[in-house]
Parts: sequence; C-alpha cells; structure tokens
Amino acid sequence: MVKKVAILGGGVAGMSAAHELITRGYEVSVYEFKTIPGGKARSMPFVGSGVDGRRDLPGEHGFRLFPRFYRHVIDTLQQIPYENGTVYDNLMEVTRLDIATFTAPLLPLLAKIEFSLDNFLVVIRDLFDNNLGLTMDDMEQYGRKLWQVMTSSEERIREEYNLIDWWTFIEAEQQSPAFQKIFAGFTKTLVACQSKIANTQTVGPVAAQMTLDITTPGTSFVRLLNGPTNDKWVNPWLSFLTEKGVDYHLAAKVESIDCVDGVIRSAKVTENGETFDVEADYYIAAFPVEVMGKFITDAMLEADPTLAGVQKLVDSVAWMNGIQYYLTKDITITHGHVIYLDAPWSLTSVSQKQFWPDVHLSEYGDGKVQGVLSVDISDWDTPGILYGKPATLCTAEEIKEEVWAQMKKSLNVDGAVILEDEVLHSWFLDTDIQFDNPEHACTNMEPLLINRVGTWDDRPEAYTAIPNLFLAADYVRTNTNLATMEGANEAARRAVNAILERDGSKEKPCKIWDMYTFELGHLDILKPYHVHDKHRFEKGLPWDGKMIGW
Repeated sequence: MVKKVAILGGGVAGMSAAHELITRGYEVSVYEFKTIPGGKARSMPFVGSGVDGRRDLPGEHGFRLFPRFYRHVIDTLQQIPYENGTVYDNLMEVTRLDIATFTAPLLPLLAKIEFSLDNFLVVIRDLFDNNLGLTMDDMEQYGRKLWQVMTSSEERIREEYNLIDWWTFIEAEQQSPAFQKIFAGFTKTLVACQSKIANTQTVGPVAAQMTLDITTPGTSFVRLLNGPTNDKWVNPWLSFLTEKGVDYHLAAKVESIDCVDGVIRSAKVTENGETFDVEADYYIAAFPVEVMGKFITDAMLEADPTLAGVQKLVDSVAWMNGIQYYLTKDITITHGHVIYLDAPWSLTSVSQKQFWPDVHLSEYGDGKVQGVLSVDISDWDTPGILYGKPATLCTAEEIKEEVWAQMKKSLNVDGAVILEDEVLHSWFLDTDIQFDNPEHACTNMEPLLINRVGTWDDRPEAYTAIPNLFLAADYVRTNTNLATMEGANEAARRAVNAILERDGSKEKPCKIWDMYTFELGHLDILKPYHVHDKHRFEKGLPWDGKMIGW
C-alpha cells in the first residue's frame, strides 16, 4: 500500500523532502503559503516594472550562492533536468572576493594559494596581508584559532564550542581593532549576528572550511546561478516534481496541526477561500522556526516535550534581506562578491549580469536596464551614515538611499568613481520587508535563524516522539549546522530517512555527508589529531593540538 506524506511548507526543505519521497514511491502533497515556490531561496518579480510586453525585472529575497562545501543541495541540483543537462550546469564559478572600505581602494582578499599542512600559517599571512591594518600577531592568532578548530574532535566542537561565542574563542579583545573588525566582524555577513552572540560550534568550522576551500586549487570556493533563481532552479525543480506526481499547492495556508493521543490526525489548510483537513500517513513540517513555533500545541508538547526547544529558538533570529539596484549601465565591480567592511549595515554585493550570459535584460522592465547590483543587508540594528537610524526604523526609500550611500562611500575612494547616481534606474526591496507596523517603520516576514551560544540543545532531530511527525528545516540538527539552503536540504533528507526507517521501507536511504572534513585531496590528514583530542576531551582535558614550528 502506498503511504501518503503531507509536507507543510514548500521552500527548499519542503521541495527537497518531496523530491526524495516521490522518487521512493510515496504519495506526496506539498502546501506552500506563498504564491511563489522556493521559500527564502526564491527569486520574485518586481511587480509592475515590465511594460510593453516585457517581463517584470527580477528581484529576490537575497542573492543565492553555493559554497564549495555544499554537497546535499549540489547532489539535488544534479538530479533536476534542465534543457540538455541538469540544473547543476547552471552554476558559474566566482573568482574574486573583494574588500571595500571607506579609506582605501578595493582590496582583493583572495588569491589562489596552494594549501599544504606545512605552510598553513603562510597561507593565512598571504590571504590577509593586504593593507587591511592587520599585524603579524593578528594573522598568527587567527591561524592558531583556525588550527584549533580543525584539530578538535567532533565531541569538543559540539559540546564545548557550542558554549563559547566566537569573539571569546578567538580572543578578539586582546587583538587589534583591524582583527576585531575582520575576523570577529565577518559573522554579521555570514550569519547576520554579532560575534559575541554566534557560537563557535557553527562559526569555527565554517571559517576553517572556507579558508581551506579558498586556498585549495581546483574549482572556485563559491558559485552562483547563471540567471534568476526561479528561472534556473526552482521552476525546473517544481516541474520535475509535479511530473513525478507531487501534488504541490501554492497560496495554501496551513492554519493548524491537530495532535490527538500523541499522533497527528490532520492539518487544517485554507486554499482558494476554502478551509479543509489534510490527512496523511506522515507529516513533515517544513516551516522556518518562527512559523513552526506557533504551530506547537500543548498536545504536541505532551507527546514530545523536546519540541519546547523549537519555541525557544524563535527568539534566535536576525534579519538578512536583499535589495536590488537596476542600472542603466552594467557596472562589474569585481568578478564575484564585495564585502563592505566599513558599511555599518554589513553589506555584501554581487554584480549579477556578468554571471547571467544568456539573460537579456533588455527583455525586462522598460528595456533600459543593463545591470543588476544585488545587495544583502545583514545588520538592521546599527545606525546608518545618512539618517542616523538603523534599517529597522527606516522607510523603504530611506533604506534604498542609505545602502546606496554606504556603497558609494566604500567604492568611490581616492578619486575612483565606480558608482554614480546617474546609472541608477530603479530599485527593488525584498517583499518580506513590510511597512504596516505603526510603532516601527518595518517588519520582516522571513528572518534568519542564528546559532546563538548554547542553542544546540534546543534544536530538534528530524524525527520526533510523535510517530508520524517529522521536521525539515534549517533549525533541525544537521552536519551543516548553519541556517542555509544546504542545511534545509540535509534536514529534509534526514526527515525522509526517518520515515523510511519508521515505515520499514527497503528503499535506499538519502545520502548524508559530513560537511567539514578538512581533507587534502581524499586524505583526512587531520584524523590522528581528532582521535587524540577525543581522548583528551573524554578525560576532561583541554585541547592541546600543536603544529610543527609554532
């Protein structure tokens, strides 16, 4: 008998779960609240911008990127047909990551440096010795701390570093202001929170892995899609799923989840003005944490008290949203990302058109747009340079003006003129930023989960004590351990595997990867360090990993 699975939420987690289930013979239905599939990963039209038969200009929640350490999402991309290949073929490599400051011309942070264990400290020096104001002691300190993460056991990382914030771990207080700005400050860009809040369990492995990826010859450390996300990924994915038999509902609002006697009986859904009960053998809740927290009832808590941790995590969110600037002239600032180190709103940008070779912007809007500068805003609480207000207290127009001013001040330095007002055609702010709160200028419909100190214990597994309820979202415990589409995809795979196990299925389980292996080639040369540190951790001893020559 074919088992039915109802997936509540149709973002990356929900679509990933549907993908894995439908290819294993299950009957799958998905209920997505928004009118566009893809969740936080979606692109969206700048409604009303297209005239004379042209398409609306492409907007987005925030630009998509695919770091080299992503495996789960990449595996899924390779399974989605696209023209004569797969969606994976739509990824383009990024070759640069530049630093913009208020005081110096653009600085290329990265270069291709061949990594080896013997020259690890030299690698750190070469990466960051770039007129950023860092001292040799700063770079050695950062190298030592990355080495500590790389040589620590999984047990120490999970249990000890979860309780230490990144600022404390890297001993930022004892280092220079440049060290604090660069090595402690990057957490705002990466996970939209301060280094004094983010736990080292999350930040440390990501920082170490990305450093290795940057310095390892081969593919780029990060990739981008070669067009708007829904055109190049989400819509082809949805077509693949529906052709396989997935019953995917848009504009379908889940109202409640009914738990009786420790089992989910139904989910109440409203669609096209009609409210009905969805009944299934299994349910996967693929909501973001701030939504899932509202659906947890007393009956669910009685059946599984650990779900109380999800409700606690609702307070562990921050804002990271995008704004797009449409330009009458394509300005390629660099072949990749720019980090605006001095911008109080922690901006990161990418000039999109260079990565969209087959996208003809003349077919969008009024036909005059030639470039798209996509910007992520990661700090919404620090006052800006124009109005002296944080982004949360600004109007949409003020946000547009403030971000533009911060970028101009960062790029137009020492006589250079990279960004000019004359090229600005129009702009689009993520529709999740809404301005209907009378006490504050804006609210955020889709904040981002941040891994605060000590929150690992609050995060649930993909399975629950309720036998037919499973969780698939980036707050679920995963190897990825970061609020990303990679984490959401892995969580979905774990939920599906739990269903397979509970169902006694003979279908092959979804593959789960270890994310942060610190391998050189195919050799895990750090394994002896991990074994040694595990023994020390079990004895209650501190980390003592050392590198020859230090």
